[in-house]
Amino acid sequence: MTPVCNLPPGAEENLGLLLGLARARLISALEAELAANGLAINHTQYAALKRLAQCAPLAPGELAQALGHDAGAMTRVLDGLEEKGYVRREPNPDDRRCVRVIPTEAGAALWSRMRGCGERTMAHALENLSEPERDALRDLLKRIVESLSSTDTPN
Repeated sequence: MTPVCNLPPGAEENLGLLLGLARARLISALEAELAANGLAINHTQYAALKRLAQCAPLAPGELAQALGHDAGAMTRVLDGLEEKGYVRREPNPDDRRCVRVIPTEAGAALWSRMRGCGERTMAHALENLSEPERDALRDLLKRIVESLSSTDTPN
């Protein structure tokens, strides 16, 4: 049986489109997995809690930069997470003009539950790749990110 291919016309030759589709479908699959596990949280909130679980405390601007969001969008994300009791903002002891964001106990507990959702989603996304193919994909994506992070711009 031929596998169902639900790519838009021309996508197979368009690397940018393929990368965008892969990202969009990963996000959609993650949000479906979160919902199936009774977790009322979206991808952006998931990513913010994940980063905070790994690197807290962070200034809102640092978190926004790490996630590729602008400060206004991050403020709204943090407002929602704070309203749900998952994070708190506290004064930065080194600079009282600034705050830093820290997960609450409820946020840390939520991250423990969400983490499995992310792992299952990624495992499903990569299930048709061998370990060497996964390593190669990881390496290629890192090299793309590094190329686009360089200070040199194309002519």
